[in-house]
Amino acid sequence: MVISLSLVLLFAIVTVVLIRGGTLKAGPAVVAILFGFFLAQTAMQDDINSFLTEITRTISAIGT
Repeated sequence: MVISLSLVLLFAIVTVVLIRGGTLKAGPAVVAILFGFFLAQTAMQDDINSFLTEITRTISAIGT
């Protein structure tokens, strides 16, 4: 749960920075957010979650 919330916050910050920097316009940003929202409701949710969990474990193992 902590990792999920952190990733959501990280992606939200990146999206805001890209919009404010002019790299990403508001329309495509909304489409990307909605795509992520609906993708999370599909059968791929477990695979994506497992992938992100393994990445965070790998990054954690590098530091130790």
